[in-house]
Amino acid sequence: METAPPRRAPSRLRSFGHALSGILYVLRTQRNAWIHAVATTIVVTLGLWLETPPERWPPLLLSIGLVWMAEFINTALEAIVDLASPQHHRLARVGKDVGAAAVLIAALAAALVGVLTLGPALAERLGLAR
Repeated sequence: METAPPRRAPSRLRSFGHALSGILYVLRTQRNAWIHAVATTIVVTLGLWLETPPERWPPLLLSIGLVWMAEFINTALEAIVDLASPQHHRLARVGKDVGAAAVLIAALAAALVGVLTLGPALAERLGLAR
């Protein structure tokens, strides 16, 4: 029995449209995405206010991107688990919990990167540095 080839977007532009739909879905449906959006805004604003030099931005931006990526993968995982297991199942719960843990780990690591990268300049700006 032959299987149909995978469906593909007819154009690269349409692929970007699908990606934009995914972004909008996450922002509309995931409460934690708004927490990430607020944290992202605070970190970028703080980095600009502190006049963070260009060489200090890559770890911040990479950390922000990894948190968002973890959130998007977790949302996709939850949708797939819900589709595959509409009834409550112990393993479905494990899958969702592990996905949520991945987001938490990424967020904690990003917070640490933010503190290490921006903390000294913030302490100095606020007059807390010795």
